[in-house]
Amino acid sequence: MPNTEKNLTKARIRSIVEALDSGSLQQVTRILNGGLAPSDIAHLLESSPPKERKLLWQLIDDELEGEVLQYLGDEIRSDFLREMNAQEVIEISEDYEMDDLADLLQQLPESVINEVLDAMDSQDRQRLVEVLSYSEDSAGGLMTTDMVTVRPEITIDVVLRYLRRHKALPSMTDNLIVVNRKDEYIGVLPLTSMLVASPNTTVREIMRTDVEGIPVNLTDKEVSIIFERQDLVSAPVTSPEGYLLGRITIDDVVDVMQEDAEHEILSRAGLDEEEDMFAPFLKTAKSRAVWLGVNLLTAFLASAVIGMFEATIEKVVALAVLMPIVASMGGIAGSQALTLVIRGMATGKVGANNLGWLIKREFLVGAFNGILWALVVATTAVVWFNDLTIGYLIAAAMVINLSVAAISGTLLPVVLERMKIDPALAGGVILTTITDVVGFLSFLGLATLAYA
Repeated sequence: MPNTEKNLTKARIRSIVEALDSGSLQQVTRILNGGLAPSDIAHLLESSPPKERKLLWQLIDDELEGEVLQYLGDEIRSDFLREMNAQEVIEISEDYEMDDLADLLQQLPESVINEVLDAMDSQDRQRLVEVLSYSEDSAGGLMTTDMVTVRPEITIDVVLRYLRRHKALPSMTDNLIVVNRKDEYIGVLPLTSMLVASPNTTVREIMRTDVEGIPVNLTDKEVSIIFERQDLVSAPVTSPEGYLLGRITIDDVVDVMQEDAEHEILSRAGLDEEEDMFAPFLKTAKSRAVWLGVNLLTAFLASAVIGMFEATIEKVVALAVLMPIVASMGGIAGSQALTLVIRGMATGKVGANNLGWLIKREFLVGAFNGILWALVVATTAVVWFNDLTIGYLIAAAMVINLSVAAISGTLLPVVLERMKIDPALAGGVILTTITDVVGFLSFLGLATLAYA
């Protein structure tokens, strides 16, 4: 978007906010429906507290509502959908592509879904039911059935005449999909190749057969990796038997990538990426309370370890001053390895074939940094407390904790994923518990032996 257009959009949104504050609803209505893009209206809704959001939604023209809904987060979109009946849903989703309509219906009560399906013609209903039968986070859940297929034996002239019979091509059409008479996937016909080919050339002569169909049950993360590696705009989706089922387009894959990135960042703090930033305080407090409770349990565990060495701490007060350093350094070292492996797993770069090498490398890195910073901290501790023993103790504890942290940070994501637990959500809490417990146990345990 050019800078002038961006500035104009910002000015319009600013005008809406100012008009809302002054109570000038006519001005708000005029700006909202007078050229502001649906994506910008959605952004404005998501940036508004509940009361203003509800008012803005009521001022949006009916024909714009469907487009705006597509750009809203799931939680806010669900709030608006709950207020609609089946007929209103049918009207706003009239121009939706099949995959977008499937996403919308999944947020509605079963009774409303059935009413919407009953109102559709049999062909569209069958296509929609097929899309709804697949998991939302699979290739089948991402795909749309809106596509153009051709046979390999026809000529380019016939293809062009066939295309001219369409009012418009499905969005993101960069290839026509080539199938045989049984609807088995064969290859793709790039539009760029077709437009420069002789009219008498057959599809078979210029089609590409090196573009593999994406299996319908592949996860959305794996789909995004394929699109990224191969720079795809669209890709066919096939059944295990090789039949063409639909296609996936880059706009849906970008949404998956964005959701994964937001999930990775927010889940470390126990937050849901779909959480409404302006949700009522009680709803937000409840969702966060659970995660705080989990963290409290792990904190009690670390405190219990410290309590085991209460007598030693009373004898040598310097231990209480220095032990947070051991735990903190271990936590940082472990988080570095954890973040690296989670990202590697998300992009398909970490697997069973290279995990062993990665564990060895991270252990060596942890041990090296443990020794390096142990020397610095030990020297500081000796000078600070004038006690050579305390220097040896904290140095040994740091080497132990940083080495364990590096291995734990590398292994945790793999173990959690196999246990069907989200590594991004649970990895940080478990890792912090491990580094705290190991750090306190090694430092205070060694001190108990040394000062016994």
